[in-house]
Amino acid sequence: MTGDIVERTVRAIVGEIERSPQRGRPAKAIFFGGGTPTYLQESQLIRVFKAVLEAHPPLDGAEITSEANPGTVDMPKFKAMRLAGFNRISLGAQSFLDSDLLTLGRVHRSGDIERAVGAARDVGFDNLNLDLMFALPSQSPRGWQNNLDRALSLEPQHLSLYCLTIEPNTAYYKLHLKGQLDLPDDEQQVAMYDECLARSRAAGYEQYEISNFALPGFECRHNLCYWNAEEYIGYGPGAVGATQTELGRVRYTNLKHPDGYCNAVEQSLPLPFESELLNDDILRVERIMLGLRLNSGLPIDGMSLPGPAIKKLVSRDWIEEVGGAIRLTSSGRHFCSEVALELI
Repeated sequence: MTGDIVERTVRAIVGEIERSPQRGRPAKAIFFGGGTPTYLQESQLIRVFKAVLEAHPPLDGAEITSEANPGTVDMPKFKAMRLAGFNRISLGAQSFLDSDLLTLGRVHRSGDIERAVGAARDVGFDNLNLDLMFALPSQSPRGWQNNLDRALSLEPQHLSLYCLTIEPNTAYYKLHLKGQLDLPDDEQQVAMYDECLARSRAAGYEQYEISNFALPGFECRHNLCYWNAEEYIGYGPGAVGATQTELGRVRYTNLKHPDGYCNAVEQSLPLPFESELLNDDILRVERIMLGLRLNSGLPIDGMSLPGPAIKKLVSRDWIEEVGGAIRLTSSGRHFCSEVALELI
């Protein structure tokens, strides 16, 4: 997205925030994401940020994060963000191998990651996350180990380590259907994930969710809001929110195309292009699917979980019951979806 539409979209987001019916609710976590917020000019990013702060005063100690692409940040931009009130940066590193980054279509290169981390540290950010992906095309176990080496050497407070997912209707999906994508097999993917667990634990990180690892006290509160099925408010093109109404919990998705979104804001038209009332059955399914991802487990009370399924999963050593919760075992983490289906 380039040209006049960028400034127009910034104005529209500020307008949406200022007229929000949720205005006045305090925030325990604020997250700028859904793309590359740091693509914006400093002044544009700070304008949106100030609008959020005015609409949702942060609680004491609130976590305030911005995603950042290592190729679109520098020390002046980080300094402006830190002075404005951001206190956490999530860098989309993805890989420290330039060939991987080229394959993924990323604009940054491996050297940009170290420079971005150094710049963030120099202006006072002491809470950094690195996103990395494994099971990339042609990625070897040694290549993944090297990525973990490089990431851990930068001493981030948080690591998000995700297995590549081939989404339908993407370039990767089409290549995969043609057999032209050289992906690690299932056994190699399991080995790479187990490497995540071993290396992060040895470095002092605690796994608190299937793909997320943190030094003690640095768990991502924004993500925990999703996994604990709490309310959240979304602003901007394509933003998703889930808020409580008189009818119950409603999840909505804003218009995605910037031009259509801007038109709707400018003409005071409804912004969501779809919304869904989350009834008790839907909420139960989502709590099971999300709760299982957490190392703290899925609370049993009030979930009406099927006893025979629990016994079967325990016998397979996929789950265990601890302190009134069901949680995945080490082997069960490889079968989270299968466990969820059994319990639903």
